Amino acid sequence: MTGDTPSRREVLRAAVLATGAVALAGLAPARADAAAAASPWDEVPEILARIVPPTFPDRTFDITAYGAVGDNSTDCTAAFRDAIAACNAAGGGQVLVPAGTFRTGKIHLLSNVNLSVTGTIRFRTDPGSYLPNVFTRWEGIECYNYSPFIYADGRTNIAITGTGTIDGNAPAGEWSSWGGGGADRDQLRAWGASDYPVERRQFGAGHKLRPNMIGLYNCTNVLVEGLNLRNPAMWTLHPVYCANVTVRNVTFYSTNSQGDGCDPDSCTDVLITGCRFNTNDDCVPVKSGRDRDGRRVNRPSQNIVVQNCKFSGRWGGITIGSEMSGGVRKVFAEDCACNAADFPGRYPVKYALYVKTSFNRGGYVEDVHLRRFTGRNLERDAVYITMNYETSGSIPPTVRNFSVDGMTVSGGRSAYNLDGRSAQHIQNVTISNSTFTGMTNAGNIANYVDNLQLIGVSYNGRDISNTTPPGTRYEAENATISQGAVESNHAGFSGTGFVNGDNVAGSYTEWTVSGVAGAATLRVRYANGTTTSRPATIAVNGSTVTRDFPGTGAWSTWATASLPVTLNAGSNAIRITATTANGNPNLDYIEVAP
Repeated sequence: MTGDTPSRREVLRAAVLATGAVALAGLAPARADAAAAASPWDEVPEILARIVPPTFPDRTFDITAYGAVGDNSTDCTAAFRDAIAACNAAGGGQVLVPAGTFRTGKIHLLSNVNLSVTGTIRFRTDPGSYLPNVFTRWEGIECYNYSPFIYADGRTNIAITGTGTIDGNAPAGEWSSWGGGGADRDQLRAWGASDYPVERRQFGAGHKLRPNMIGLYNCTNVLVEGLNLRNPAMWTLHPVYCANVTVRNVTFYSTNSQGDGCDPDSCTDVLITGCRFNTNDDCVPVKSGRDRDGRRVNRPSQNIVVQNCKFSGRWGGITIGSEMSGGVRKVFAEDCACNAADFPGRYPVKYALYVKTSFNRGGYVEDVHLRRFTGRNLERDAVYITMNYETSGSIPPTVRNFSVDGMTVSGGRSAYNLDGRSAQHIQNVTISNSTFTGMTNAGNIANYVDNLQLIGVSYNGRDISNTTPPGTRYEAENATISQGAVESNHAGFSGTGFVNGDNVAGSYTEWTVSGVAGAATLRVRYANGTTTSRPATIAVNGSTVTRDFPGTGAWSTWATASLPVTLNAGSNAIRITATTANGNPNLDYIEVAP
């Protein structure tokens, strides 16, 4: 079925309404009741509390003391090996890569070692520098292959940090010509499908399965921070079977095919924050094994948090799969930008959220939540969830429980393309408080979807919501206005107009709201046609909090912000006051829902 109407509708649950709420401290007290736990985002603080980066003793092992020369020529492989061994033997510390360009083959990390890079590590291009084979997972299937350029297996407390560059140098060698693996890839998939013993799945010399640049296996307490990671042979940073992983303030750049950014694979408790992705494939693809081999291993990726990242990858920003046979659950991404004007990248992101599953994979993808995403000039759809990434197979995946709140996209094909199958539907997708403009398709697609909820969704200037949230609406033109006026010169408003406050600090709009004592949700519909956020103080019966109202792209583009409040029985005063000389955004209405 094509169009904005879902294939099935159900009554909106209170839990779904809470998903989109933006928690603002100070307006509502902490609650232990069921309503307080209704939002899946309530679990994020607990996840983040478990993700603690490792620390290291104050010892430094400079690789130049072990024979390394930063002349972009001398082979420093032995120097890296010896410095890492000495650091580990001493009980841990920092292996320093100082200014200069250090050529090397494989680097294998040991426990309690922080590889601290100030200069540049540039990897050799001859495949023999990455032998003998090591245990790996290649596109979701276990095998033995060339070592990743930086590798660790079974280590605790490891880090790769610094302000320098790690350059895979892959375009200078033969890696690019190997492509996607050809006959070797087909052989590996056949072995995975037949449970061929893993120790006999040997590739490496004489074969053409490209290694990842950084492959970390079975590690706990991992930190990758601050670096420029460039030119991998294929996937850039690949944690596999790891727990407690922090990836922070890293810039990714890739040109080869299979040029993913950061691929958490069957990992638990992962934080990816403040990173920039200029990649030749997906930016943050979450994975958990392919087909029968992934189901055999049966280790999910779970508790993945992505914050404040910029995506300019060739395919998806947040991607799930396609290798997801071990299951993916509890992925949270917030405050990210696709194709940001100050970080355009080589390729524009096609999808802000890209979920790739098929009836070959089995497994499940569930509980994936995005909020406060912005995007411009997407090549395709803001949200694309498919069960038809491959059309063969007879083992359906379970794909359910998605929410997108506060997404603002300017330019693309459609807001959503939900591609289920008659034999197995996509379940429970909620898009709320979101605005999509400049989309080229007349409508959106929802095939074989159970319970698609569109709440406060604007598509090319029209409201395509299929669910009206419970609550009472209070138009701004009927409120008390200080230093402002009611206007109607920008399309898309509700009622008879909106309030355009004067551009002065202290101008406000105040509503008198009837309420029942207790917790409620306040929704504010606004437009901010500038590129600068307009902060305001929101006061409910004198309890105040300051929040930003970010740009919406145009004065005729309306967005909705949601926040929890506590009401008194009877009359309540709700005031929104400008805190800067730019004044408030244009205010259309507020809604109050118990």
